[in-house]
Amino acid sequence: MSKKPIILGIESSCDETAVALIRENKEGGPEILSNIVSSQVDIHKEFGGVVPELAARAHIEKIDLITKKALDESRINLNDIDAVATTAGPGLIVCLSVGINFGKAIAASLKKPFIAVNHLEGHALSPKLNSKIDYPYLLLLISGGHSQYLSVEGLGKYKRLGTTIDDAVGEAFDKTAKLLGVEFPGGPQIEILAEKGDPTKFDLPKPIINKGGCNLSFAGLKTAILRISKNIKNEKDKYDLAASFQKTIEEILYKKSKVSFEEFKKINGNIKKTFVVAGGVAANKKIRKMLTKLCIEENFEPIFPPINLCGDNAAMIALAGLEKFKKNQFDDLSFPVKPRWQLDENAVFLKGAGVKI
Repeated sequence: MSKKPIILGIESSCDETAVALIRENKEGGPEILSNIVSSQVDIHKEFGGVVPELAARAHIEKIDLITKKALDESRINLNDIDAVATTAGPGLIVCLSVGINFGKAIAASLKKPFIAVNHLEGHALSPKLNSKIDYPYLLLLISGGHSQYLSVEGLGKYKRLGTTIDDAVGEAFDKTAKLLGVEFPGGPQIEILAEKGDPTKFDLPKPIINKGGCNLSFAGLKTAILRISKNIKNEKDKYDLAASFQKTIEEILYKKSKVSFEEFKKINGNIKKTFVVAGGVAANKKIRKMLTKLCIEENFEPIFPPINLCGDNAAMIALAGLEKFKKNQFDDLSFPVKPRWQLDENAVFLKGAGVKI
């Protein structure tokens, strides 16, 4: 029996240092052998956001240790890997540089193929870590730096249907949390606060809800939260504002996802309809529940990555590497870091479409 390929994945696009090893299983899918993520939350907490220089320094300090830990947990010898897959963009250039240079050094020293991975493609493929998905499928990518709808036609083949024209949905969550006095990273805490509040208390704006096709906008919502937060007088007001914000995000994503379903059907015709939701905000349980309900209404199959694989991780980078490895899609060691790197190269560049802010 021929040896199944083993891929080492490295992720350092922002504030997580992550290394994973995956192996192709008997069915041709991925088997996660190890997936180590080192968060930098404590480093950036006092600044209320990611400081690029501190993030890069932490990557440099941790990446060797995290790699050894991933190898130990997988019980794989470094010489037995078949390729190195590393995030090359989009992201913070000083952070990306650490991971890609480390990955290139390993590939060069072992004389193994090097594969540059688009971080967004890692998210786009991430549900394949636990689900069998056929192309094409509709993707909603929602995270701290990205918000977009894409028709995924195949590996490396993406058609963007819509994106945010200003802020990403995860950014709106984080900024709202900050205005409510929630410690960084506060986005995930909004859902918890919302459980205690009245979602009908504040009537918040839903920018471009009835226009702009599948495009999204969250800047006006963020501004409204800023204005209202200045008049918060007690904990109940805080909970009510969090609940109203959560409800508004759900309503925006419900409406825009419904529009994206129609666009996807126009492009792909009468095929099996699959809706994949990935990225950090896909971990929000209320959003998952709402989008699952919409899929039942519209006859789409909803697929989400496991919650622990929604955020930035190296298993999704190794998976993208495995897919490319099987097609002999390798990259030269001179491949550059790409702070801006869209999945649909033909789409007009907009913030939230291919760069982490």
